[in-house]
Amino acid sequence: MSDPITQPSTEAPPVARRRTTPSILPLSLEGVCFDARGKRLIHDLTFTLDAGPRTIILGPNGAGKSLTLRLCHGLLTPVGGHVAWEGAAPGADPLKHQAMVFQRPVLLRRTVAQNIDYALKLHDVARRDRPALIEDVLNRTGLARFAKSPARHLSGGEQQKLALARAWATKPEVLFLDEPTASLDPAATHAVENIIQTMHGEGTRIVMTTHDLAQARRLADEIMFLHKGHLMEKTPADEFFDAPRSGEAAAFLKGELRW
Repeated sequence: MSDPITQPSTEAPPVARRRTTPSILPLSLEGVCFDARGKRLIHDLTFTLDAGPRTIILGPNGAGKSLTLRLCHGLLTPVGGHVAWEGAAPGADPLKHQAMVFQRPVLLRRTVAQNIDYALKLHDVARRDRPALIEDVLNRTGLARFAKSPARHLSGGEQQKLALARAWATKPEVLFLDEPTASLDPAATHAVENIIQTMHGEGTRIVMTTHDLAQARRLADEIMFLHKGHLMEKTPADEFFDAPRSGEAAAFLKGELRW
């Protein structure tokens, strides 16, 4: 099944969708390390993510980009250091206010609408409120005509839009994206980027990995550059592309960085 030619509607409905709940940000990582099979893959990762800018994480294969997202999101536990959502209220669960979309979406063996309904149920959204939220995000991602279709029968681009719609419905404060357009054609990539941009415009904090430097230039406000599990620099995007601070980053931008 091919992606629809028409672009999704990302215009906000009459009721504002911006978050009004207390923020869980900033996110702070201090001295975070991670090992796998006896090998250290993440070394003393220290940084803070505040509300606002779109952060793109760059680096060669094996640099630790996906691991960093998983550590931030809580899917992995560091062997050293700590990860803290500084703004989270005592006893609150930060996972309720964040979401993650993977390169290959993990979809339930249910319809498109039921995939979103399940996510809303996990976020304790009342059953009576779910249909309107589902209809909203399906319209805004261009998936309304697939509402009753099996999710796993969609094309790759449509599945990725469904993964975004499922996250969007829960109104996350922070959205982690792990190379969400890596296997998509230009049209699907453009549609996914539009959705990401709209979510950012509505107040969702975007943290994303990509191998596509052109995409990073389009979307990033700041760049985090990783190499061999080390954070080499965290800098505004225009400064990174114009005058990278590390030799490794300069070589990466020239396509000359060797692993």
